[in-house]
Amino acid sequence: MLEKEVINFERTVIVGIVTQNQSEEKLNEYLDELEFLTFTAGGEVIKRFSQKMERPNPKTFVGTGKIDEINLFVVENKISTVIFDDELTPSQQKNISRIIDCKILDRTNLILDIFAQRAETSYARTQVELAQCIYLLPRLSGLWTHLERQKGGIGMRGPGETEIETDRRIVRDRISLLKDKIKTIDKQMSIQRSNRGAMVRVALVGYTNVGKSTLMNAIGKSDVFVENKLFATLDTTVRKVVIKNLPFLLSDTVGFIRKLPTQLVDSFKSTLDEVREADLLLHVVDISHPDFEDHIDSVNKTLQEIKSNDKPTIMVFNKIDAYKHLTIDEDDLITERTRKHYTLNEWKQTWMSNVGEDNALFISARNKENFEEFREVVYEAVRQIHITRFPYNKFLYPDYKDAIEKEEE
Repeated sequence: MLEKEVINFERTVIVGIVTQNQSEEKLNEYLDELEFLTFTAGGEVIKRFSQKMERPNPKTFVGTGKIDEINLFVVENKISTVIFDDELTPSQQKNISRIIDCKILDRTNLILDIFAQRAETSYARTQVELAQCIYLLPRLSGLWTHLERQKGGIGMRGPGETEIETDRRIVRDRISLLKDKIKTIDKQMSIQRSNRGAMVRVALVGYTNVGKSTLMNAIGKSDVFVENKLFATLDTTVRKVVIKNLPFLLSDTVGFIRKLPTQLVDSFKSTLDEVREADLLLHVVDISHPDFEDHIDSVNKTLQEIKSNDKPTIMVFNKIDAYKHLTIDEDDLITERTRKHYTLNEWKQTWMSNVGEDNALFISARNKENFEEFREVVYEAVRQIHITRFPYNKFLYPDYKDAIEKEEE
């Protein structure tokens, strides 16, 4: 008999703060996402801690009373990891580690850890390692807890200081080595891209876990890895896709996330070059997620960072099969109607109608719902770009409806 594989999840607690810029509702959304990130990394969230503050405590992120409360809970419940929702400064991490005797991580460290787990190819591993080294460099001093001769002064000079300096030098050397390696791979990737000729390039972009890879498998008949976890795709996959008789290149890119670490945007520059060089973007949105509008903003911000926000874009609202809206009973006169009560038809009447009829699609990639309409809109958009580039090919690729009539004949 096959033995059952037992997965041991790390017992973790997560911590966040309510500030002037972050309401309690917003914090709960971020902590929900942080919990999903923790699950993806292999952790089980036992408890959430939150505190209202004007701004994060520069020494311990949360107040001294709250940090003691977290410490007590960690000791009593055998917690192995404490994860903070925002990026901790090196000094905050060091101070918290002195009080709480377990692993202290922040959101950035957690995302980097998931990327390290997911990296399959040599290129992805190099990119992740570079991001980890950049993140680690200012935090090195806090790791050398076995060297108690770092304080300086009489009798405190010597190997303690030099060991940290040696380590910093090793990490700096590693960073420059990885940057050189990435430059070499970037050259190879740009040659690959130039070898693809003048075919129209379409890139799938969107928040993490919105169904980009599922959509790619459905439209391109490919077998890209799909899983209901964050950052299932790290390596860009490019496939040649043909709709009717019109060929184009479709690329599936890494998903974006709120509070995306800047180290990752820098080290995944070449992966994002697929987006930069695309002629058309398919911005995939998980409409069943309650915060999908925030997700759209996060993706748009990242596109702005990589100077790709002015490209022709089709909004693809995916997972309509999973969309559920809140309802209000007829006799309920107290509950106010909010956006969470909107039906799909009502959403279509909002800002989505300003995007344009041909630029907003509502589909289910898994069930292939409204898929014919999706294929038609993508075909027409790609055809328009193609005949602008090659005017003489206009008669090769007729309108979508004419192409269907030709097939039927």
